[in-house]
Amino acid sequence: MVVAVNDIRSNPHEQIAHAVAVLKRSAGLQEMFEAICKGGAKPKTVTRLMATTGRSHVNVLQLGGKLADAQLVQKTKVGGETAYAKDRYLASKRAMIQRLIKDPKKLAKLPTKYSPRQSVAASVKITVPHAKIQIREVTVDDFDQFSKVKKIKSAPKKVVSERAFKDGILKLIGDSGKFQDWGGEPNDLYTTKLRHRGVRRPMAFAFKGPATTGELTPKKLGKNGDQIQRLFLSPAEVFIVQYHDHVGQAAIEQMKAFASLNSVREGKVIWYGVIDGDDTNRLIAAYPRHFKLK
Repeated sequence: MVVAVNDIRSNPHEQIAHAVAVLKRSAGLQEMFEAICKGGAKPKTVTRLMATTGRSHVNVLQLGGKLADAQLVQKTKVGGETAYAKDRYLASKRAMIQRLIKDPKKLAKLPTKYSPRQSVAASVKITVPHAKIQIREVTVDDFDQFSKVKKIKSAPKKVVSERAFKDGILKLIGDSGKFQDWGGEPNDLYTTKLRHRGVRRPMAFAFKGPATTGELTPKKLGKNGDQIQRLFLSPAEVFIVQYHDHVGQAAIEQMKAFASLNSVREGKVIWYGVIDGDDTNRLIAAYPRHFKLK
């Protein structure tokens, strides 16, 4: 039997602080944690959690998997079906965890070995080993095949369809593959042919076309607001969201959170970024023929 050992779970306050840090990343994680912890001690199957939360099979597996990876719940099997069992201690502290999520000031006062409460008279430096997060933010200017965009500081708005934009990117990259959209795909485009600062890296794109309007928020990304989560399930090192208008801070923060999770899990550098409306217009202006504009 393989037993997960994580120093973050070494004492009660550490467990609570760790749970808050994980759950505050998204309302979906909080909802799934609550659904798993409610009721008796028996594990909750994916089917039961789908009925409880109204979420899809894939989404339940994604959220449950992230909670299990973070050791907030235990992944198991019930009758051959994936199920999740609650951590009895964390389940008993659900109310406290929710209060700390909503009130960062109270969380800051919670004494842990990472942030012990000290008297003014004493100062002790403590070094604690921890997983290294290696993430970098990228922009449209960082990709070799988009080099002409550096010469264009701004450009008038040009609206092209999501399909036309994706085809233009494929032409610029030099990827002859055919990519068919379907509702459950983790990404809209996956390629290893785009070069990032001279190096070919596996990249995953999510495109949002003109059918979506206004500031881009997580709830507008996918039918269940889980498109960014699905994007980061791709076997990529670089993750990009493209949109023809403003990309909201919440969407960027969500990308950063999933980039951090992938970096720790895989032990390598993860790049993430957005191509917003301004950069989309610059890219189209730099390569009009690729996007079927003269």
